[in-house]
Amino acid sequence: MYAYVKGTLTELYPTHVVVETGGVGYEIQTPNSYRFQKYLDNELKIFTSLIVREDAQLLYGFINQEEKEMFLNLIKVTGIGPKSALAILATSTPNEVKIAIENENDAYLTKFPGIGKKTARQIVLDLKGKVQVNDTEEQQVLTHEETSDQSPLIEEALLALGALGYSKRELTKVEKALNKETVESVDDAVKRGLQLLVS
Repeated sequence: MYAYVKGTLTELYPTHVVVETGGVGYEIQTPNSYRFQKYLDNELKIFTSLIVREDAQLLYGFINQEEKEMFLNLIKVTGIGPKSALAILATSTPNEVKIAIENENDAYLTKFPGIGKKTARQIVLDLKGKVQVNDTEEQQVLTHEETSDQSPLIEEALLALGALGYSKRELTKVEKALNKETVESVDDAVKRGLQLLVS
């Protein structure tokens, strides 16, 4: 119904962003909201998908069309809901997921929260041959502002990871590891945290 929303990114939360256009603020669920951090208070175009449930109408947003298409493919799989699909895309690029599917790499897919062996096998069965791997994938490079105190960055990152379904035990482990490293932004901390969780 809504192909995309174009407007000003006014707010950023661990699970969603708010984009204002025409005097209306749209709450949009995202895989990793901190990917949008560089657009805060600026205009952006966010690719969207509206999902209507009995108890809610939820708008999901993505940084590009490929990410949106991967989300739509994943939620067609039995046992995969929007939350699980977002968790997969928060940790991986769409192309990495496609490669795992085409190579029938169940072990890679079971690293995500809420994805067991049975669900991973179902993803492969349902999507193999239906997703096209990009040989030359463009990586988005986000600019980071340096900061001397990284505690607030790590705290925000842990909230985002918790929203994806990781346990307190896993997050405590990640927090200790992140405190030993240098992170320049919340997005940086989230990415590094996800790497630690799936390694």
